[in-house]
Amino acid sequence: MDSVTAGMGNGAWIVAALAGATLITRFLPFLLFPAGREIPKYVEYLGKTLPYATIGLLVVYCLKDVQVSGAFHGLPEMIAVSVTVGLHWWKGNSLFSIGVGTVVYMVLVQRVFV
Repeated sequence: MDSVTAGMGNGAWIVAALAGATLITRFLPFLLFPAGREIPKYVEYLGKTLPYATIGLLVVYCLKDVQVSGAFHGLPEMIAVSVTVGLHWWKGNSLFSIGVGTVVYMVLVQRVFV
């Protein structure tokens, strides 16, 4: 080992590995699919379907522990999901809808349905 690598602790190696992985994921698509080359059909298909699959996965993950037979019968969750969906239909902005829905849910569970 040289003096540079000997001075690096485990944390520095982890940060370096994470930085390298991030750089690879950012630059690899540009190397695989340069500007003049046609994008394969399956990559276009994945680009169209994966966002919806990801949202579906997040919805299932967020609602998996809802106790419908509990004290409030899942009412805070239903209200927050309704607000999120309504705002998204109205504004069409995912970040805004999810952010406001999260705030509504947190207010409901911490202040209203205590």
